[in-house]
Amino acid sequence: MDRLKFDYNHKGDNALKELERITSKAAEVQDKILCGILERNKDTQYLSKYMKGSKDVLEFKRSVPIITYKDVCPYIQRIAKGEDSSLITGHPITEILCSSGTSGGEPKLMPTISEDLDRRTFVYNLITPILNKYLEGLDKGKTMYLNFVKTETSTPCGLPIRSVLTSYYKSKHFQCRPYDPFNDLTSPIQTILCEDSNQSMYCQLLAALIHRHKVMRLGAVFASAFLRAISYLERKWSQLCQDIRTGHLSPMITDPGCQMAMASLLATPNPGLADEIEDICGRSSWKGILCQLWPQAKFIEAVVTGSMAQYIPALEFFSQGKIPLVCPMYASSETYFGVNVKPLSKPSDVVFTLLPNMCYFEFIPLGKNGTLSFDVEDDEEEVPCDKVVDLVDVKLGRYYELVVTTFAGLYRYRIGDVLQVAGFYNKAPQFRFICRRNVVLSVDLDKTNEEDLHRSITLAKKKLENKAFLAEYTSYADTSSVPGHYVLFWEIQWLEPDGDDHQQKLMMEECCIAVEEELDYIYRQCRKRDRSVGPLEIRVVKAGTFEKLMDMIISQGGSLNQYKTPRCVKSNSAMLKLLDGHVIGSFFSPRDPTWSP
Repeated sequence: MDRLKFDYNHKGDNALKELERITSKAAEVQDKILCGILERNKDTQYLSKYMKGSKDVLEFKRSVPIITYKDVCPYIQRIAKGEDSSLITGHPITEILCSSGTSGGEPKLMPTISEDLDRRTFVYNLITPILNKYLEGLDKGKTMYLNFVKTETSTPCGLPIRSVLTSYYKSKHFQCRPYDPFNDLTSPIQTILCEDSNQSMYCQLLAALIHRHKVMRLGAVFASAFLRAISYLERKWSQLCQDIRTGHLSPMITDPGCQMAMASLLATPNPGLADEIEDICGRSSWKGILCQLWPQAKFIEAVVTGSMAQYIPALEFFSQGKIPLVCPMYASSETYFGVNVKPLSKPSDVVFTLLPNMCYFEFIPLGKNGTLSFDVEDDEEEVPCDKVVDLVDVKLGRYYELVVTTFAGLYRYRIGDVLQVAGFYNKAPQFRFICRRNVVLSVDLDKTNEEDLHRSITLAKKKLENKAFLAEYTSYADTSSVPGHYVLFWEIQWLEPDGDDHQQKLMMEECCIAVEEELDYIYRQCRKRDRSVGPLEIRVVKAGTFEKLMDMIISQGGSLNQYKTPRCVKSNSAMLKLLDGHVIGSFFSPRDPTWSP
């Protein structure tokens, strides 16, 4: 096998050359990655249990089981309590990464080693040169990218527990990076590292407004976080303008780092700039506000795939459809996966090229004949070792669940993401993100996954066109009565707030039945023939309810950077109690959905 050397420190054109190299030799790179993992970790307690010290690749594929988090969690917990990293990895675990906790349930603790930061940095270093192939002049302005950290905790033995982004922002890879004119942030580093998200948001927006004529890139990790910033700006623009006008920072900012960083930006009062911003923000409609506040902006960078796709209409409203949406990368707390090599693709066309040097990839085939199907029970079922396929053996158009093996001690670990093969970049497959497979609604025999729910709501919300738009949603299966039924919580922004109540009621009922008509055959059978599922209900909540939900989740340890609205909440949960406490209207399907044997 060709001895391929991995160097994760490439930048600019060299990063693009490395992308070509590793994708052209995808099979060889993957082989070397797996051999490297086995060589380093063969003596760990976990691998020794199955391979008895062997580092043979075929033995690995025969003997090491495909697992979920519950299988590896006991090992991670033991390390957290002070046992040696050699339980699962040959290198010292340097920190524990905490998942967002809002992607399918409870927070998960993931092991990480120091060199994992090199791999993450490699992905970040690829984004700008890829963008430069499609957009000119990005080195002539600034980047308004909203970054946040969260307060970290530690394990009983002292290992830090952080979100993956907090880990990166606190690392030397971020803090000691050389000046890059293509990625010149408006936010001073002290404002990013401020653990008070309210103060951090205020100062980062203030800095972005001060630099408004220089900003060429807008963004945040997720579309939801970017929209949260717009909502915050709607509430705070008057005070922000006052700071710019007077050259004095609001007394609400008490963080010393923020105070010091903003003092230099506010050194000279700028009433003219304050007047400009007041004139824009004081208008009756905020349609196109992003183009007006940051007139040089060339794109908005954020995750807008999967469940985040439902934020696209809101982003297009605030940008008047004039600023492209760019979804640059695919990543998780477990490992980073790949990049979008065509960043100006429409959100619906975004595909990610998996990078063969990140980890060892395998795939569980889902469905038959190019159709997607899986049951709730499949998430916990044991997957035969011979069922999975390698990265270069996936088939165009087929659906798969992603499985990874990492240097940090995850072996044949099910990520839970469902992907569809959309093409190939050299020899590396490109995937379209479909859904998280473990986010489902189920009352009886019906089983609704995240993709089906999102697709149904996307079609149903067209009933609101020209009257309102859906700002946010979540769901839960209400089984408190018989039969149980699906409940959707919708936060709606009415374009005609004083509209006719009766017409609004009819419209919402039509939304209910429209959702049901788009759900699958078994659901409609349960509704119409079996009567084992009751009529779908939409509960409309007050404006700002989903921000309160976000605040609650973040206050319980979630990360603002990684926050994703949970698409399903559990019964008797604090989240459900909060949502139900803000309901202002309830509507049911007026009839049964169509179904025939």
